[in-house]
Amino acid sequence: MNLIVCIKQVPNTTEIRLDPVTNTLIREGVESIINPFDLYAIEEAIRLKEKFGGKVTALSMGPPQVENALREAVSMGVDEIILLSDRRFAGADTWATSLTLAAAISKIGEYDLIMFGQQAIDGDTAQVGPGVAAHLGLPQTCFVRKINELDNGFITVERLMEDGFDMVKMNLPAVISVVKEINVPRLPSLRGKRVAKTVEMILWNADDLNLPAEEIGLNGSPTQVVKIFSPHLEKEGEKHEVSSDEAVEILYRKIMQLKNQ
Repeated sequence: MNLIVCIKQVPNTTEIRLDPVTNTLIREGVESIINPFDLYAIEEAIRLKEKFGGKVTALSMGPPQVENALREAVSMGVDEIILLSDRRFAGADTWATSLTLAAAISKIGEYDLIMFGQQAIDGDTAQVGPGVAAHLGLPQTCFVRKINELDNGFITVERLMEDGFDMVKMNLPAVISVVKEINVPRLPSLRGKRVAKTVEMILWNADDLNLPAEEIGLNGSPTQVVKIFSPHLEKEGEKHEVSSDEAVEILYRKIMQLKNQ
């Protein structure tokens, strides 16, 4: 069984700072980590490999330093790592990102299941997994908390809902996005860390994927972030030392004023 896990390197949320002049994220000197939700996808892919055999490939798009995240995935048990890195990929929104990942997955060629963490903690959109499925024309489902069956060309999963869960059955190959309830990610092993230092990383750019410049990165993004800023909060309040009946009257007047605004 060939499994592909798409992962993302994100800033550690405890270290995020904004430049007060440019209103952009300050990335210099900020620790980067594997997106926490992606760790659950990595773990589940490794468990499936241990049960059914096959290979796990970790795929990521980003600057050269994403190699660190990919090698960490190897230390957990991933077999192959592929980095999509090209200045032309910069500024990609979820549409352009999913298109680029889908092109890379098509280039890989043989796969049975493509896995994502439910969402990234920096963008929090949860759109890339479904976007990849749409570009590849594959069935997909999100919020997967358990894989019940994986056999005979089908996968059956439990999809977490607000009031319980749904049972979803899909043809393979398919795309799933998993939630943290699915497992407990393992820690990297000593042997895994040694392997991670020597495993060969495959590096692809836009030309390797035959992607035109107008369809990738900022040029291929229908949406763009215009500004990032910390919200300015102002609290207003009034103090009235009155009886209960008078307090009701004051509240009523305030409510009517807000209603008529």
